[in-house]
Amino acid sequence: MAGIVGYGVHIPIYRIKVEDIAKVWSEDAESIKKGLNIREKSVPGKDEDAATIAVEAARRAIRHAGIDATELGALYAGSESHPYAVKPTATVVSAGIEAGNKLMVADLEFACKAGTAGMQMIMGLIDSGMIRYGMAIGTDTSQGRPGDALEYTASAGGAAFILGKDKNGIIANVVKTVSFTSDTPDFWRREGASFPSHGGRFTGEPGYFRHITGATKLLFEETGMKPSDFDYAVFHQPNGKFPKMVAAQLGFTEKQIERGLMTPIIGNTYSGSSLIGLAATLDVAKPGQKILVTSFGSGAGSDSFAIEVTDNIDSKRKNLEKVMDIVERHKTYIDYSAYLKNRGSIRKT
Repeated sequence: MAGIVGYGVHIPIYRIKVEDIAKVWSEDAESIKKGLNIREKSVPGKDEDAATIAVEAARRAIRHAGIDATELGALYAGSESHPYAVKPTATVVSAGIEAGNKLMVADLEFACKAGTAGMQMIMGLIDSGMIRYGMAIGTDTSQGRPGDALEYTASAGGAAFILGKDKNGIIANVVKTVSFTSDTPDFWRREGASFPSHGGRFTGEPGYFRHITGATKLLFEETGMKPSDFDYAVFHQPNGKFPKMVAAQLGFTEKQIERGLMTPIIGNTYSGSSLIGLAATLDVAKPGQKILVTSFGSGAGSDSFAIEVTDNIDSKRKNLEKVMDIVERHKTYIDYSAYLKNRGSIRKT
């Protein structure tokens, strides 16, 4: 099957702390930090949206992969905050990385798993022989209504993954991928609505936990693998609490998930969430190690992947910008008023 030949991540430099949000709503910051396992989140700049974030991540992925952008045969951009209702984000990205005109592009939308769905589609095109390389992106400037619980976690960021079949270039093989899907109305946003609606505390079990465990157990059944076979595990991260809970339910340890658990320091990047966690894990993974990744998208579905790192990973790190370096570089804290101004600018564009 197709494997990963390169990846890139982009996180905006701006951050807002839980304390600054809680102060506005007269809420207990310490209780929120403990309950959601989150300290701060990323915030897009006035000139940043899901498209610009995707372009930066895609450029880094191209450099890491060591290929020319014109070699891409397909590019899919997954998001639930595409800048335009009618106008593809993916065409903006393809132009931004100078990929040329000879490629198929499309926007994807499946809540927070649109990026992993793109990876599966790219794999199919590569394995069929239709293309040599393809790029899948998960990117979002997440929405959360002011005063809603989502406001503490909904953040901004994205990750781009390039897949191919060149054995000398693959840094991680995708051993197996499966999906688990149902019609579960746990989270939604109508056309034209600025913010999503959700079922609050009733969304966890029928949505997140059912689908994450369903997809992961299906992967175990089809591969004969078990939690102890993996060195790392990455789960979708709506907050910093749920991934720990679902990991324990499935038999994984906190040590297996700690490297990819990014929400406590950048928030929930929606379509970028599980992919950024995978990127952070690949930053430190060694040849031969195995990584489990299971995404989740409300509505609802999960994609699960068994990934094995190859010997090529170390030699290609010279062209890599590591996730934690990007997270910490030029990090700038803003207050709630600046946060609202940045959000307002994104909504109007």
